[in-house]
Amino acid sequence: MAVYTEVSFEELENFLKSYDVGTPRVFKGIAEGVSNSNYFLQTEKATFILTLYEKRIKTDELPFFLDLMEHLAALGIPCPTPVHAKNGSTTASLKDHSAAILTFLDGVSLCRPSTEHCLLAGSALANLHVKGKKISQHRENALGLSSWKAIAAEIMAEGNDVVDGVTKLVEAELDFLSMNWPSSLPSGIIHADFFPDNVLFVKNKISGIIDFYFACTDAFSYDLAVALNAWCFEADGSYNVTKGQALISGYDSVRVLEQSEREALPILCRGAALRFLLTRLYDWLNDSPDAFVKPKNPNEFVRRLRFHQSAAGPEAYGI
Repeated sequence: MAVYTEVSFEELENFLKSYDVGTPRVFKGIAEGVSNSNYFLQTEKATFILTLYEKRIKTDELPFFLDLMEHLAALGIPCPTPVHAKNGSTTASLKDHSAAILTFLDGVSLCRPSTEHCLLAGSALANLHVKGKKISQHRENALGLSSWKAIAAEIMAEGNDVVDGVTKLVEAELDFLSMNWPSSLPSGIIHADFFPDNVLFVKNKISGIIDFYFACTDAFSYDLAVALNAWCFEADGSYNVTKGQALISGYDSVRVLEQSEREALPILCRGAALRFLLTRLYDWLNDSPDAFVKPKNPNEFVRRLRFHQSAAGPEAYGI
């Protein structure tokens, strides 16, 4: 979450006339994340998140994301749900942006998750996959393999100015993944951005999963690969195999990975690392001076990608 578009209190009051959420008492920007503008909104009735959708989110895809959160919440997944306006709509216009009000979830995200947190995260991710199979919605992964070459083409001219040698690294990796990307793996609704800052904890229990705006239909094990990249690397760039074992064990406790999924993990992890390397590099090169938050350094995903390139098999991840 972040703030790129500023909303005055007067603009908020006018916007809220379309909703039955009460009179605002607290309204402030949330300086976290990279994709949308988010505000903490507290009224005399309840607490909410007001989100303005920035350019990365396509307006015509908002019904998928918002409906998905409603469906998942109804199935027992702790996630935010959209508040319907008086006319029944889940979106409205604010400052020339599509906007939505979402329910607020208690909890904090963790900067340094423990092994126990990784175990819980793995089981929560598997639960999302299992419950998501009951949902008929479908959305192609807009940031899947087919999109990476296009993103690379936009940033490679300046990429080496940010990360030395990244152009050669990315070109070689794209060639490798294009020839070796696995197919026919078990698939369904995935989160696709299952990082610690999108998982909330209260008293060492998961209280919420947020930021479903990259959710799509793709391989479940790719989602696990994203999580391994996000939860199991330390600040010095090393892979923590104990955390990896915990995350995979937690996942297996709810949905047992098929052998084909286990064997595909090294390549899927390479792809997940490349995806975030590319999008972080893109954000770094296209930083908005008006944003309350600075983009994340892509360098850490260079180190993670190189680890995955050296992995001899799924055993490298704790299997």
